[in-house]
Amino acid sequence: MRDESWLLIKKRDALWMRAAILGEIRSFFLSRDYLEVETPCLIPAPAPEFHIDTLSCEGWFLHPSPELCMKRLLAAGYERIFQVCRCFRKGERGDRHLPEFTMLEWYRRGADYRDLMEECADLVIHVAAALGRGETISYQGTAIRLHRPWERLTVAEAFARHAPMTVAAALAGDCFDEVLTAYVEPRLGIAGPTFLYDYPLPLASLARTKRDNPAVAERCELYVAGIELANGFTELAEETEQRRRFAREEEERRRGGKPPYPVPEKFLQSLPDLGLAAGIALGLDRLVMILADAPQIDAVVAFPPETL
Repeated sequence: MRDESWLLIKKRDALWMRAAILGEIRSFFLSRDYLEVETPCLIPAPAPEFHIDTLSCEGWFLHPSPELCMKRLLAAGYERIFQVCRCFRKGERGDRHLPEFTMLEWYRRGADYRDLMEECADLVIHVAAALGRGETISYQGTAIRLHRPWERLTVAEAFARHAPMTVAAALAGDCFDEVLTAYVEPRLGIAGPTFLYDYPLPLASLARTKRDNPAVAERCELYVAGIELANGFTELAEETEQRRRFAREEEERRRGGKPPYPVPEKFLQSLPDLGLAAGIALGLDRLVMILADAPQIDAVVAFPPETL
């Protein structure tokens, strides 16, 4: 038997678990009256974000996330939608990263990021229970309790607790991501899952500014065992503000020597019809990795790129 076949055979249990998790995810959302949708992987213009580089194809782009098309569906009046799809990001490779990966995204009209946190917890608890894990899972020797309440920390609280500097100092020193990665993230979601929320406004991306604290945005991220699992927002529904943010990101990309992106006009023009809505993206490969107790993401996908 070839070595390649043996490696695939070793993944049998993980791939069966992956299929079971996918089935439970669909069951969860369909039971809550969500519509499963499919949107194109090839798009004319992605959201310009400095830290995300796309793959080009015949003058268009393989989407790094389905969010722009899914939000257009929300703006057209769809109330609850979800999608499981392949996404693509240039240069992302590591124990927890793949350049082609599977994303679960879901969106709700009439909801905000606090509603998303509750529903995200519901989903993870549902999937773990369906796999027979009960209220405690084990990841790399650490017991992680899933019973509620799940810890919620603002970014400011997390930096005060774990980082050697404040959020303001990290932003001023242009080292926020480095400090977050080195000092904060490894300490999140250890005893139980943690939601990190209320990101500083310069990191708002496509999130709504918080009404009672305009210095932060209504953005949250879920961490389990120090691993970022999901990233969600109360969606920004203001076309002028979103254009301003995209222009700022595009300027940063240009200063960093990155190629420019076209403006996603149809998405921007749909924003006035969006209203109150929230959406979240969850890395399916990472969820499977955690539930399978696998140290690397390669163990839970059939073909990492190096094996092709």
